[in-house]
Amino acid sequence: MNNARSMSTPTPAIRPYGLSLSREARAALKAQRPRCIWLTGLSGAGKSTLANVLELQLNQSGFHTFILDGDNLRGGLCSDLGMGADCRRENIRRMAEVARLMVDAGLIVIVAAISPFRAEREAARRLFAEGDFVEVYVSTSFAVCAQRDPKGLYQAALQGRIKDFTGIDSPYEAPLTAECEIDTQDLALEDACARLSAFLFKK
Repeated sequence: MNNARSMSTPTPAIRPYGLSLSREARAALKAQRPRCIWLTGLSGAGKSTLANVLELQLNQSGFHTFILDGDNLRGGLCSDLGMGADCRRENIRRMAEVARLMVDAGLIVIVAAISPFRAEREAARRLFAEGDFVEVYVSTSFAVCAQRDPKGLYQAALQGRIKDFTGIDSPYEAPLTAECEIDTQDLALEDACARLSAFLFKK
């Protein structure tokens, strides 16, 4: 029997257990409203850098946070996944489920992931209560991201050494209804983070 298939097939024996401690009680202990802040954009757009600075600011203000970074999860939870379309969808599904559990634990979770497909980001949004999912489009252009190329990925993809690279031979579907848009081409890191922080605190 295929173990992966048998694990994913629902059985009557699996029933969600009703927990006594509510999400609201966990959040009250931390004196904050838990949320998922989902940063999407091309490789090199500045998502991870922005997420890191934002988390430092929130932490210094007394908030309980955690970052789920796409590259970091590829080394553990999602290390069994490739880079094809189906694997990317599963990668985002796993990240979204982990983010939802962390929000249920009362945390402010910052997700930094290319998450190129609109349908998968919308599926992630549906896991959360109204207002608990904030989509941030880091809209730095392809030209700027390719020029930065901090990991040498664009060069490798253009030379054919990497396949299914987002923005080259795999599409990136920009958000249509993101709550916030940040372009790190036009803003210094401090200004970009300040704009995002002001938006979040306003909400």
